[in-house]
Amino acid sequence: MAQAKVVEQIAASVDRVFAQLGNFAGIKPGPGLESVEYEGEGVGMTRSMGLANGTVVERLDVYDEAGKTWTYSIINDDSPLPFANYSATVKLADNGDGTTTVDWVGSFDPKGVEEAQAVKFACAIYGNAIKGARAALDA
Repeated sequence: MAQAKVVEQIAASVDRVFAQLGNFAGIKPGPGLESVEYEGEGVGMTRSMGLANGTVVERLDVYDEAGKTWTYSIINDDSPLPFANYSATVKLADNGDGTTTVDWVGSFDPKGVEEAQAVKFACAIYGNAIKGARAALDA
């Protein structure tokens, strides 16, 4: 099983970062993301994200507001992403100085690509999500 990991800092309180990045129902359509649909609430809810080449269905598996952590998995076998058996966990840590550390780790079996390519792809997804949260918090 491959692992992808991104650790970055965001210049905002852990509560603000959690409210932004930890909102499983907070993704909106935009560049590369044609549609997003949500079903359910809380742990067990799903989000279906329509891409140009298919749909990715993710399920929220763990949501710990007090611990500032959540885990999600991709549950559709026909996902166009290069991952099988995918699960990721995001943990936030308060640095005590008004900044937050984001630790995002995904585990998966590469699908249709070499492991290094799949890891690079996952890291790009995590980095872009953190960048988006950072931009939203700066706005």
